[in-house]
Amino acid sequence: MQEIFAIAAFRSRQQVMRFEAALRRAGIRAQVISTPRDVSVGCGLSVRFDMRDAAAAQQVYRSARPGNLIGFYRVERIGNGRPIVTPLY
Repeated sequence: MQEIFAIAAFRSRQQVMRFEAALRRAGIRAQVISTPRDVSVGCGLSVRFDMRDAAAAQQVYRSARPGNLIGFYRVERIGNGRPIVTPLY
């Protein structure tokens, strides 16, 4: 089974929670998850959202300015294997 989604990784748990709340207020489904190992810096938590919402999520970030962003990433998981993480620009 293949699963593709996007995440926003932060250095602070507080910023993760702020960004998740901002996404939800904007009508974007979001969930706090553990950050994949390939994004090695940060607080260990990220905000997950659908790839279709990536552009809208980046706009919410620019408006909300929660700070401490490490980056936006595309995550592809195939079966139980290690996820493939690539930066979104």
